[in-house]
Amino acid sequence: MRKITLTLLLASTLYLSQAQTKVNPRPLTLDEYTKAKTFTIADLDKDTYVKFDNSYILDRYESRKPYFITGDDGLKKRIDLYKLIAKDGMQEIGLMVFYTNEKGTVYKTVVPDFTADGKVWEQYFLDIDNINKEEKNFVLKLSYVLSKELSFQQYKAINGGKDMKEEGATYGNDICFPGDEVITMANGGTKMLKDVKSGEEIITVDVTTSKPTAVKVKELTVHEAKNYALTRLVLVSAKTLNTHNGQEVLLTNKILQATPNHPMMTKDGNRKMGDVVQGQEVMCLNEKTGKYEAFTVLQKTEHADGVQKVYNIVADGGSTLLVNGVMVMQK
Repeated sequence: MRKITLTLLLASTLYLSQAQTKVNPRPLTLDEYTKAKTFTIADLDKDTYVKFDNSYILDRYESRKPYFITGDDGLKKRIDLYKLIAKDGMQEIGLMVFYTNEKGTVYKTVVPDFTADGKVWEQYFLDIDNINKEEKNFVLKLSYVLSKELSFQQYKAINGGKDMKEEGATYGNDICFPGDEVITMANGGTKMLKDVKSGEEIITVDVTTSKPTAVKVKELTVHEAKNYALTRLVLVSAKTLNTHNGQEVLLTNKILQATPNHPMMTKDGNRKMGDVVQGQEVMCLNEKTGKYEAFTVLQKTEHADGVQKVYNIVADGGSTLLVNGVMVMQK
């Protein structure tokens, strides 16, 4: 599997450092942002440099070919990137994204320049969220492409994170998960953690052989409701193939939340979730292949999710659990 070496945080840092070396006296305005979303490209395969109203230019980003991304649903999506340039001064003021689904429907958004006003960024967040409601995992696919191809402002709209310091989240000794995380059961099904009962069988995986075994649940530990600090990981398996038309990407993702001190299995050994870093590889179950594979941490955020109970399983054997398809350690 080809590793994802550009993480969102690294990308953001690089973009800011590069952008600040250029003279950019005029940021993207909200009116320009709205206007840019009306721009169309007649032929995404051929049109690499297009002028609009003798005032703006769309220039294919780094002459890159498109990405073709196939997710777990088996549907192929296309993403094309264009620099948005103000002709007056030839300033790069944003990045135009054309996202084409399997039916030929094109969705457009504009990633603002880092100097843009907060209202422009707010509208951008709203736009990508609206697209995500129609196109499942649009934000994940967009962030994957952006993190590989360029740097950009790190923002909470993509990763769903909140500032724990502002929310007063509780750090404690509780090692556990929110109740709606999903456990892999021995019968091949899944169950929300809060609904697992003593005596039921779940899957544990041998960390050396990757062999799964059924073990019985001895106890479901429940901790009192608090505003817990949670670490959230977005994990991806991205298999890429360079073709004549562009990059073909088979993208599979998983999302896991737990208290920052819960240990999990990475290719570098056991790590607390709060210590796992972007770009690190974590062992997961690939439901399509039935094999245990390394998924890469694409995004990591820490946040609080409101007052709630958290849970943990005590089993009568094994050392691991599969939570949301991710291998974590029993505690």
